[in-house]
Amino acid sequence: MHPREQTIFALSSGRPPSAIAVVRVSGPQAGATLTALAGKLPAARLATRTLLRDSTAQAIDDAVVLWFPGPASATGEDVAEFHVHGGRAVLASLFAALSVFEDVRAAEPGEFTRRAFENGKLDLTEAEALDDLIHADTDRQRRQALRQLKGLLGDRVRDWRTRIIEASALIEAGIDFSDEGDVSAELMAPALVKMAALLGEIEQVLAAQGRAERLRDGLVVAITGPPNVGKSTLMNQLARREVAIVSPHAGTTRDVIEVQLDLDGYPVTVIDTAGIRETDDPVEQEGVRRARARAAEADLVLWLADAPGAEHPHEATTPVWMVRNKVDLDPKKSDATDSGIGVAGEGRPMAEGQRPSNRSDFEISASRGDGLSELISALVMFAQEFFGSGEGGLIARDRQRKLLEQTAASLRRSISVAETSEELAAEDLRAAAQALGRLLGRVDVEDILDVIFREFCIGK
Repeated sequence: MHPREQTIFALSSGRPPSAIAVVRVSGPQAGATLTALAGKLPAARLATRTLLRDSTAQAIDDAVVLWFPGPASATGEDVAEFHVHGGRAVLASLFAALSVFEDVRAAEPGEFTRRAFENGKLDLTEAEALDDLIHADTDRQRRQALRQLKGLLGDRVRDWRTRIIEASALIEAGIDFSDEGDVSAELMAPALVKMAALLGEIEQVLAAQGRAERLRDGLVVAITGPPNVGKSTLMNQLARREVAIVSPHAGTTRDVIEVQLDLDGYPVTVIDTAGIRETDDPVEQEGVRRARARAAEADLVLWLADAPGAEHPHEATTPVWMVRNKVDLDPKKSDATDSGIGVAGEGRPMAEGQRPSNRSDFEISASRGDGLSELISALVMFAQEFFGSGEGGLIARDRQRKLLEQTAASLRRSISVAETSEELAAEDLRAAAQALGRLLGRVDVEDILDVIFREFCIGK
């Protein structure tokens, strides 16, 4: 039997041990496995408590089972769910009992979602959104993924593709069926109207996206500076836990340390790097090289120094904020009366409408907390500007953007050649429809013919 026709099972909940574990079974043998282990097939979509037994009648667990006959299921196939206690021994016993059945095997990674896609339960954008939802670390990522899962992009693309096929059908009819009496000879004009409107909508989406797809990966902030200026202390303050070793000795941090933060719902990766200086130590030299490399790849660099007027060595292509640390050791700053940069919560409040992300210099005490609230507020504002309208954007992945760009390019070519060559215009429209089909994961060459015969009564 082909692997696609086999029945699969897998743990669908978190890693054991846990209070409850959910094991899902999908495929033609799902009903048989549920009947054999539970003693009978329960009513569809009704949670039923039962004692599970293996093929030797040995009890496995007191469980709750559910039955979802296809195609009204998550995968479009027959699906059974076993809700058991989440101990490793319980799961091992249940997996062993399931493996006894012929043509029943453990699922491959992502195989349940792939079967849902193949059975028309999800398009490719929704399958990608499901993966994004599972891996969402912040609330903004969750909301974006959930909108995509509900068809934010997929519904729009399906509408675009339908309209492209309609325009293509007009042109194809004019080419192939011009001798039919009920087919107008003037079909190019309405086709061009449809194409121009479509191109405008797609270009508007592409232009409005900015860095929307970056919300999946997050903003990368690198903390750099000379040795022993408090980079690791600042890292720990931002993370609110001890993630980096703090030592009075220079060169303690030799490698790059990363921590994932949630700043007002924005995903931010903060990187603590080795102190940048000239050194003969080959290990420290490698740390400095990595520090420079990661800083060059970051979206924002915080250059930490403990003296006023320090200059950073980074390229200007990446925004660099100058952050003076250890102001608590400066007698002039000890009273926290500096111009709104002093102790967190005690400095001058930001004026209404002020955009802290426009600032490029800060004075803080990473050990005592002075000025950290303003630095964090500035990071949040920088993230808001960086992601722009990302939360409400249609495009979530680079693959989606590239296919929409291909679609727009094909539409432009089709419009430009429409008056001189209907055949070339039709070919470019087919390319546009195919690009949208790849975006959804649905490419059907029969779509255009279906529209022609339905709309123009050809072949009567």
